Amino acid sequence: MVNKAEVLAQKQLEAYNNQDLEEFLSVYSDKVLIMEFPSNKVVTNGIDEMRVRYRKLFNEYPNNHAELLARMVHGNKVIDHELVTGRVNNEVKMAVAIYEIHEEKISKVWFL
Repeated sequence: MVNKAEVLAQKQLEAYNNQDLEEFLSVYSDKVLIMEFPSNKVVTNGIDEMRVRYRKLFNEYPNNHAELLARMVHGNKVIDHELVTGRVNNEVKMAVAIYEIHEEKISKVWFL
């Protein structure tokens, strides 16, 4: 059986890589929080701030891409390990994101 949390994480990853802002945002709660881990410092609060942040990212880095290296799913949480390319000076970055799903939407994201 397919886990709903995993479906949402995959959908947002595909939309992110296609730089399809509205499709990307469609899986997030209107009250989504994006935080730093482990401090829980909120860096983006709500879908409107997220729209501004990712519109800027997609415009500034049209070759931005996240390759999924590994995924763990546990209940309503998904942990993705990614290789991110296409950013400043074509520097390759490793990223880890934790997605928490509530009421059929991604409600919280932590970046390590």
